[in-house]
Amino acid sequence: MTRSASPQRDAQRHSGLRQQPLVLFGLVLLFCSAMVARLVWLQVLEGPRYRQLADENRIRLVPRSPTRGRLLDRKGRVLASSKLTYSLYVEPRLVDDAAWPELRDRLSSLMDLNPMTLDRRRQSGPDRNGYRINLASELSSEQVLRFREQSLGLKGAQVDVDILRAYPYGTLAAHTLGYTQPITEEEYTALADRGYKIRDRIGRIGVEAAYESHLRGKWGGQMLEVNAMGEVQRHLGDRPSVAGKDLTLTLDLDLQKTAEQALADKPGGAIVAMDPRNGAILALASNPNFDPNFFSKLVTTQKEYDALFSNPKKPLLSRAMNAYDPGSTWKPVTAMAGMASGKFPPEVKLNTTSCITYGGHCFPDHNGAGFGRIGYADALRFSSNTFFYQVGVGSGSLALKKAATQLGFGRKTGIEIGWEENVGLVGDEEWAKEGRGWAEPGSTPWIPEDMASASIGQSVVQITPLQLARAYSVFANGGWLVTPHLADQGLDWTAPSRRTKVPIKPSTLAKIREGLRKVVEDGTGYGLNGEGIPPAAGKTGTAEDSTGGPDHAWFASYAPYPNGEIVVVAFAQNTPGGGSVHALPMAKKVIEVWNRNRKQN
Repeated sequence: MTRSASPQRDAQRHSGLRQQPLVLFGLVLLFCSAMVARLVWLQVLEGPRYRQLADENRIRLVPRSPTRGRLLDRKGRVLASSKLTYSLYVEPRLVDDAAWPELRDRLSSLMDLNPMTLDRRRQSGPDRNGYRINLASELSSEQVLRFREQSLGLKGAQVDVDILRAYPYGTLAAHTLGYTQPITEEEYTALADRGYKIRDRIGRIGVEAAYESHLRGKWGGQMLEVNAMGEVQRHLGDRPSVAGKDLTLTLDLDLQKTAEQALADKPGGAIVAMDPRNGAILALASNPNFDPNFFSKLVTTQKEYDALFSNPKKPLLSRAMNAYDPGSTWKPVTAMAGMASGKFPPEVKLNTTSCITYGGHCFPDHNGAGFGRIGYADALRFSSNTFFYQVGVGSGSLALKKAATQLGFGRKTGIEIGWEENVGLVGDEEWAKEGRGWAEPGSTPWIPEDMASASIGQSVVQITPLQLARAYSVFANGGWLVTPHLADQGLDWTAPSRRTKVPIKPSTLAKIREGLRKVVEDGTGYGLNGEGIPPAAGKTGTAEDSTGGPDHAWFASYAPYPNGEIVVVAFAQNTPGGGSVHALPMAKKVIEVWNRNRKQN
């Protein structure tokens, strides 16, 4: 058995020895194939990506901000531009702690800079890219010239250009134009993928924010070659930034100046001038206002910030888009509701008296006697309260709310800067039933006194000057609700998506227009007449301030009559004395300038 098994084992052993070279060859071939495949993947398939990563490790880009696009008025006049300011930088990778004192002293002597300030700026640490520290800003021409004359001996220091926003007219149209500010950490995190840098400035409010992507441009910078230690070896050149695009606004500089001058002596207020045919905003003024150049300053103290942001006059609040009691300028809305309800047709006549009792209160007419038996046109002409009490209470809150909604109240107007816009309030019985926004549902029912107040634009009605201008555009243009806008953008603003037909009967529209014309012909708005004023229509308003302050003064108007080409709403906040005394003269100044310019063109 032993001898017979031995030849079999020998045969197996020799067979295994013959297979070993094949196994080793296979293993070698497998490893070589893996290495070749890996090299092909690295060099051929992923080569471009790794070359890019290598370049990025070798080349650093010191960002250079783009020039922001200008804001122009409708005639091409500059409302916002950019200014160049020179800043002194040090490149920390080229200047170590040992070399810094000598450089600091030379810079201090050459450019008349405080050495302690230079030390403090340098010690505050490099910016996010780690290649430049700002030592001084807003250098004078003389400082820049001195530096450039000695720049070869100032290794590691650099004077470069910063681009800041500039508003040549200061406070003019500040709420409308807006301003720019440095980007925040949170914004940078969200916007870095879109090309924003930590040193970026971003539109904060107004047109600057609404058209940020149009205006901002693209960053460029200075390319530096660095070694593996991150030390700068040489400058490779510049990658030019791409300037932002200019934006032509619908604003008219002449009308904007006139509106702001008219508001100057009022404690607060707003003026809106708009083309009722397409919604183009010609002027949008608010007082008090602020200087947007404040936000372009590179250094601002906390005291300066507090003086603006904690100011009790609230200069940052746009009165043109904040809601207030409209008073008698609301009466055309009540007239529309009355005629639409069918209960008070266009030719109705009602007896007006000294006052009418609703609930436990006698609501008076403003003259203390009434105006006899009159219709809609004379009720608007005389601004009779007791006429519109009867129409409003008789029609009901839901009818009034429906008319108001059709005229654009109770919602945003669609203007590009609408995030700053208050939607206002048009109270009705459903709103009261739900708690009026502050009480438990069912605890604050709608009462007759509410309806009487709502009929003449008091207490439970609050609207913005911009909303009122949009509503009066419906009367001026023959029944179209337009979308207010500040830039045409090459769009058709009379297209159905931007201008809609209001379901108002021709007879209703004609009666309201007749009444608004009578107001100016020989009613409370008679003061609008004069040389340089085309035939116009409008409505005065004196409104009690539901927050407890002095009365507001209003005037809403359009010209020429009957088919308006401009709507002007003037609002004087907490300025007692009446709309005909305070608000009408403001609107008149704007219409005069508009008419004069129209004749010259």
